[in-house]
Amino acid sequence: MLAFFQYLDLTSGTLTLAMYTLFSLVFNIFLWPLTWVLLLLIISLIAKKPIRKRNALIGAIALLLLFSNRYLLNLFARAWDVDAVELPAGKVYSAAIMLGGFTGENTKQQGYFNDHSDRFVEGLYLKSSGRVSHLIVTGGNNRPGARNFTEAKWVKKTMLEMHYPDSAILIEQRSTNTNENAIFTKQLLDSAHLKPPYLLVTSAFHMRRALYIFKKKGIPVIPYPCDYLAGNSSTDVFDYFVPSAGVTYAWNYYLKEVVGIVIEHLKA
Repeated sequence: MLAFFQYLDLTSGTLTLAMYTLFSLVFNIFLWPLTWVLLLLIISLIAKKPIRKRNALIGAIALLLLFSNRYLLNLFARAWDVDAVELPAGKVYSAAIMLGGFTGENTKQQGYFNDHSDRFVEGLYLKSSGRVSHLIVTGGNNRPGARNFTEAKWVKKTMLEMHYPDSAILIEQRSTNTNENAIFTKQLLDSAHLKPPYLLVTSAFHMRRALYIFKKKGIPVIPYPCDYLAGNSSTDVFDYFVPSAGVTYAWNYYLKEVVGIVIEHLKA
């Protein structure tokens, strides 16, 4: 038991992080549509009353069809995602704030880009095209027991290898969630004396909540969404009736964001 607590390293707060990570994982699992489909299927198998079996099975099928329909996801995404603001021609902003979550760490503590790396690509584009003078990367490591790897540090190293100037890259590597992204980024912006407004670069599905949090923390930001999961392409005839596993997966992100912004409003 002693070895267990030593591993968690209570003095550094790892226990709190481990508990938070575990809670977040369990909470997210119960947001996933497939979790409810599975629960309803289990009920349909073990229920003794025929009417309960039938209702559970019908409910499972209905949920599966609802959350695998691309047309419905596109409708929701178009209503939820924040539209990009047209940037004035020739205007150079002091910074683009690139929210983390687009990298991961493998078993050898080496970084890699994940499927949200469009945040990275768009940040580099803004710098290369002269739209911003600085890039701010915000993101630490929310994995319990992590020691050396942080997202922001690894991303900066990658940028330097791509010959982006060190003076144009600022990093914040303490944050483990969007609220901390905003808190620590504000401190960084204040110390660097960079003038607002700033471009906020994050996934389209995450932009609404991120925008709300950053503005609540007093950071003037302009939305620069990317990494679209849905809603930004034309509707195909098959989207109306052909189920898609990818659509069900995308709903995991959107449902988490909806609950997240409700919580943020309740905290206000």
